[in-house]
Amino acid sequence: MWNQIINYFSALEQHPVQRFAFLVGGILFFWIIEGAIPLLALHYKKNKLRHASVNFVFTVIHIIIHTFLAVLIVLLSDWGRNNSFGLVYWFRANILFTITIAVLALDFSSWLVHLVMHKVRVLWGFHLIHHTDNNVDVTTGLRHHPGDSFLRGVFFLLLIFVSGAPVYAVMIYQTLLILSTAFTHANIRLPGKLDIALSYFLVSPNMHKVHHHWKQPFTDSNYGAVFSIWDRLLGTFKKLDTKEIRYGLDRYYPNEKDEDLISLLKKPFQKLE
Repeated sequence: MWNQIINYFSALEQHPVQRFAFLVGGILFFWIIEGAIPLLALHYKKNKLRHASVNFVFTVIHIIIHTFLAVLIVLLSDWGRNNSFGLVYWFRANILFTITIAVLALDFSSWLVHLVMHKVRVLWGFHLIHHTDNNVDVTTGLRHHPGDSFLRGVFFLLLIFVSGAPVYAVMIYQTLLILSTAFTHANIRLPGKLDIALSYFLVSPNMHKVHHHWKQPFTDSNYGAVFSIWDRLLGTFKKLDTKEIRYGLDRYYPNEKDEDLISLLKKPFQKLE
């Protein structure tokens, strides 16, 4: 079984159509679910399709950037293997331990870069585009400015270097990340106890919605991507009743222009108020 898993994910980087299918499949699945059991009543500027089209442009740009970065991922991963460099080699990890180390390390990189983008003002200018969405749904997941997407890729490469993650482990994590991003941003209502139970280990939908609340300090919390352990261990975990959640920003960008694509692309290069 392990050989089949390794062979599949080792070759997944060479099959962009299959990787894209995970992305589209996850979005479509949760698009349907959020239509059936919505968490909040969203008020789109025009309609849900118009809102989705703006976010899809950012998604396509994100995919293009990370497709080019995939070349560096393979080269760096192969370098680690050839030079026995990284945590998985220093610990002489077996397959399961290798996957565990790699997935946790890469998920920590997602948490860390997210924290850094909130704390460094010039980087926040790029990341705030993600937070400008006044109607958070499954399409919001990859609403990242190109500068944001590039920085995420840099941190990802850094943790591949440190962990020595082989290509198959990187692809496993990226698949988990795609599905988790769709799940946590989807406007779905889970039973309260189930959402709470999930949040002890995984980032749950309600947990991540707190991060999208329009006011600090809630915006500056719950940075996790797949696992909630980083927020819980490092003191950035916060709770908020979903009835109190309101999306958007209380400053930096006019909420009425959250679907203005050109303005969103230009904003990081303008002075923050």
